[in-house]
Amino acid sequence: MEQSYIDNFKRSLGKYVPASAVEPLFDFLAQHRVHLHITRERFSKLGDYRWPQHQHRYHEISVNGNLNCYHFLQVMLHEMGHLNTFLQYGTAVQPHGHEWQAAYARLLVQYRNCFPAELHPLLTAYTQRIPLSRTLEKELDAQLHHYDEDYNPATDITLNNLMPGTRFHVAARPERHFEALEKRRTRWICLCCEDGKKYLVSGTAQVVVDP
Repeated sequence: MEQSYIDNFKRSLGKYVPASAVEPLFDFLAQHRVHLHITRERFSKLGDYRWPQHQHRYHEISVNGNLNCYHFLQVMLHEMGHLNTFLQYGTAVQPHGHEWQAAYARLLVQYRNCFPAELHPLLTAYTQRIPLSRTLEKELDAQLHHYDEDYNPATDITLNNLMPGTRFHVAARPERHFEALEKRRTRWICLCCEDGKKYLVSGTAQVVVDP
């Protein structure tokens, strides 16, 4: 791998993650020959992982490029946890089972100092026990949004803050309106008021409650 390519890749990565995370993330991606895709905002998910298959021979991780650097790093670690779990267990375990939770927790501990100091107590509490606490997971997710450039504590609401039956629209897509039906892990089943179809929307999506 040419040094110029390495330098350019690290500079690009540094636009999305804290500076202290660039070197260890690059080492991980290079070691496992990961193809990293930085995508536009997706309302159904923040990132994903695909293991090597016939049609794509490499590990692939994608992360939404609109996330703040700490949230981007957290999603990266989430997907890296999937990769590590696949390397150890293949497809024999549940996607978010205890094996993945343990792998993800180890990565959060490893990268803890790349996050702001005020998040360290929460990260420590979150990673101390398996299964991971859903309550602390929601708290961590909410705290990560505080570092968004346009964060306003008086008005910023995520889908996870709503009750089932609430009608809303995604802040970045005001032309489409939904009704929150049921939460499934990290995403919600939502009914689109315009076309009557059901969609999966990330629970961390910034939303506006309809009057």
